[in-house]
Amino acid sequence: MSLNEDDAGDAGGASPPPPAAPIPAAAPKPSTYVPMGALRGGECADLLALVAAVTRPLEDAVADFRARIAPERRLRFGSAVSFVLEDKMMLQPAERLIAFVILHQGYSSQLANPFVPLLINAACDETSEKAERVFLQLLLSSTNGDSNEVLKQSAVDYLNESDYASQVLLPREQLEKQCSRDAASSLQSGSRDATVRNAIPDPDVFQSCGSPAEVSPIKANRDNMIASLLQQTSLKGLPPQWIRPPPPRLEILEGELQWLNLDNNHELLWDGSMCADTSRGAVIRELVEKACKGPLAPAQQEKIVLDLGEDWKLVYHCGMTPQKLPDLVEHNPCIAVEVLSKLINSPDMDAYFDVLVHMEMSLHSMEVVNRLTTAVVLPPGFIHDYISNCIRSCEDIKDKYMQNRLVRLVCVFLQSLIRNKIINVQDLFVEVQAFCIAFSRIREAAGLFRLLKSLE
Repeated sequence: MSLNEDDAGDAGGASPPPPAAPIPAAAPKPSTYVPMGALRGGECADLLALVAAVTRPLEDAVADFRARIAPERRLRFGSAVSFVLEDKMMLQPAERLIAFVILHQGYSSQLANPFVPLLINAACDETSEKAERVFLQLLLSSTNGDSNEVLKQSAVDYLNESDYASQVLLPREQLEKQCSRDAASSLQSGSRDATVRNAIPDPDVFQSCGSPAEVSPIKANRDNMIASLLQQTSLKGLPPQWIRPPPPRLEILEGELQWLNLDNNHELLWDGSMCADTSRGAVIRELVEKACKGPLAPAQQEKIVLDLGEDWKLVYHCGMTPQKLPDLVEHNPCIAVEVLSKLINSPDMDAYFDVLVHMEMSLHSMEVVNRLTTAVVLPPGFIHDYISNCIRSCEDIKDKYMQNRLVRLVCVFLQSLIRNKIINVQDLFVEVQAFCIAFSRIREAAGLFRLLKSLE
């Protein structure tokens, strides 16, 4: 199926020890992908700076959030904030209030707030401080106009008041009824409840962050730890592996054939094709070289397809290398599909997959990957990495026209993979749904979002 745009120490007095042998330089590590749920380094610094401003009015923190974080990155930023809030030891009580305000007030008013279920759960958590629960219920049960008085206070000022001690907490059912529109837009997938968090608290460490206005003496270490988690860890957690036990052996019946272990006395056979005429290999090598420089004529494309169909081993003599693959994909995507499908069992195939993932995203590259998914069995890790690169490319492009064009292509490509059951949509559910919400103004993204909802 093809894609197109319209569809789409030393000791004193002792003699000095002999100089140590020079340590060889470590080999450079291959570049790895940032997990889809992880934050960039600058965003981690922004998050820590926002929640640290406990003496500023809460409405200033919301305004600062909107100024620092671009709209298309706010959903991923909010997911990171919710990850930090799950463990009460990561943030001070006053910092937690700022984080909750960001999740509630900082989201776009044109979309349903996906973090309302998290706010409801936190407001009804009996293990939390009453000041925090009252604060959350004030946010959830009030309109934007009614909550202005609360937002004009700082987090420290709110916690130093004594008014919340006399407040009556609302039951969960009433909160859910008031937030029914937003609660329906939860980002949790069906298997989220079975996942284990990547960051598990030490049971031997006292779970407390001190008084509301206290500044922890190990705040720098804490900030480094949080930044490391947000940049190097997927925020989805560790899902269980559904292990299927092997079936039991059938009972051996009388009269069954007995397995024979024959002797391995093989005779060597001479390869009669050695030193044979290699003119066909020279022809296809010349055609592939031309295909990497420009589009081929239909007759030349047909010649390559026929020769590879008659003898697929010619693909190892056509001069193809991973470095030439990007040019072949852009000039002759059909030939690229034919060559890669014949190289699928090659020991160098991982290098070709790596080039496909890292090359610039385009219509032709997506068409090649889409055709390969129907021609051969591709590693799931490669498909997931390629989708991640497509989504990241759409987010990073600055030109709005080109961004809309690429988003349409990616949506059509993802719909094709989902409908043909090439990928398990649950593996990339949160990332793809966030992509659809970020570009919901585009018709194809809205169609992909509806398709995801139908598969939940």
